Amino acid sequence: MTTYHREVGPYEVRLATEADLPGARGVMLDTFYHEFGYGYRPEWHADVVDLAGSYLVPERHALFVATKGDEVVATTGVRSTAPSSPPHPAWLAERYPAGPTAQLFRVYVRPEHRRCGLARALVALATRFVADTPSYERLYLHTDTRIEGAEPFWRSAATEVYDNRDGDPISFQTVHFEIPLGR
Repeated sequence: MTTYHREVGPYEVRLATEADLPGARGVMLDTFYHEFGYGYRPEWHADVVDLAGSYLVPERHALFVATKGDEVVATTGVRSTAPSSPPHPAWLAERYPAGPTAQLFRVYVRPEHRRCGLARALVALATRFVADTPSYERLYLHTDTRIEGAEPFWRSAATEVYDNRDGDPISFQTVHFEIPLGR
């Protein structure tokens, strides 16, 4: 077993392999359609179409999965990508430039597997991966606080950088965070 592996009850949390990609893609697409309600959007989700090229091939990128038996039930990814401006403020993209910034993506857990510690275990492994990669200086993420449980989870694991909520129930209610690397 590698450093990026842990058991959580009946689940295995680890780096993804090529064989995990169809299951990981399924978790992501189901989240877009069933949880977020807006479905697949190519301008936001190109990485999901090419998971290998986005997460497995680039040396400083990674995809982590939680599995129960042969089923992928949760995901998270790490990429060296700055937050996009727009829609995010230019100062935020400048603070978190691609290269020294790792960004956390796709922290999704199938509803029937929630409250089992999988998101926390995935984020812990992703954070360790970023901390172990000397060229990364920080780990950034943003979340839509309209998603049930997202805000309290991230407040328990990360430090708020910027609250961009405007109260509009139709638009994204984004809060930006940084996860300490503990180096």
